[in-house]
Amino acid sequence: MYKRILSALAGAMIAGGVLAQAPYPNRPITMVVGFAPGGGTDTASRIIAKKFGENLGQPVLVENKAGAGGNIATDYVVKAAPDGYTILLASVGAMAITPHLLPKPPYDPLRDLAPITMAVVFPNVLVLHPSVPANTLAEFVALAKAKPGTINYGSSGVGNAGHLAGELFRIVARVDIVHVPYKGGGPATTDLLGGQIAAVFATPASVVGHIKSGRLRALATTGAQRSLAMPEVPTIAESGYPGYEATNWYAYVAPVKTPKEILVRLRQELVKVLAVPEVREQLIGHGLEPMPGTSEALAKYIERQYATWGRVVKEARIDAN
Repeated sequence: MYKRILSALAGAMIAGGVLAQAPYPNRPITMVVGFAPGGGTDTASRIIAKKFGENLGQPVLVENKAGAGGNIATDYVVKAAPDGYTILLASVGAMAITPHLLPKPPYDPLRDLAPITMAVVFPNVLVLHPSVPANTLAEFVALAKAKPGTINYGSSGVGNAGHLAGELFRIVARVDIVHVPYKGGGPATTDLLGGQIAAVFATPASVVGHIKSGRLRALATTGAQRSLAMPEVPTIAESGYPGYEATNWYAYVAPVKTPKEILVRLRQELVKVLAVPEVREQLIGHGLEPMPGTSEALAKYIERQYATWGRVVKEARIDAN
């Protein structure tokens, strides 16, 4: 009898050991997005998630946790178990801008998150509702100056790249336009299509289809170069404001104590996915340029962006309200 008991215990211990040492990943991975469905971050995450899951052999589930300019999702991932099963497709806003707007940020993007790889870079695009009587950036500026404080523009949230792009434009063009924050590019685009707001500094992914269909009018993009998805649209810099640039980006990060070997595996598979021609084509079609790299390069880039946007927030006197 004792031999049978010992044999059963030994079997259980062996089985437990096998389970404990099961290769990563052995269950679904959650990819958290800080904005509502329909925006640029959501679009990018869903394009990447399918192939990413196929490569890993486990489903990758996109979870939208919208609000506070991506801060809610970022804080959620900071506090998640550091086991590789919760990762964040982070935005420039939540990583480098909004922490400067809050008196007590709930997280430190430089200390509380482990960089994995850059995903995509892209400009924002200034789009108008067709009822707005402006076909060029110069005409829009003239309209705004003729009606100060009456033209509003939306963005995916306070402190996000679209908001800062709009504030920079307001400063350099010397116009009085009013910011209206949303919980993502999707809701902002919906209100723009309905005519509730006049303009949006949007991600190309959330508006490129509406521009092509004629439901929205693109005036200019915010990057140093023209967008791959809409090369016919000029930049703000070439439209009379040289030196203007506000580049957006999304990058993958995980809780800071995630084991290094898991971070390496995640980076390897994400880099592979971002090199797949079909994935690249879909991303570029939405104005998102794949730009994978090393975790070390991403860490340094986030540090530079954090310092740069911190200066802009201070100089422009932008707050969270």
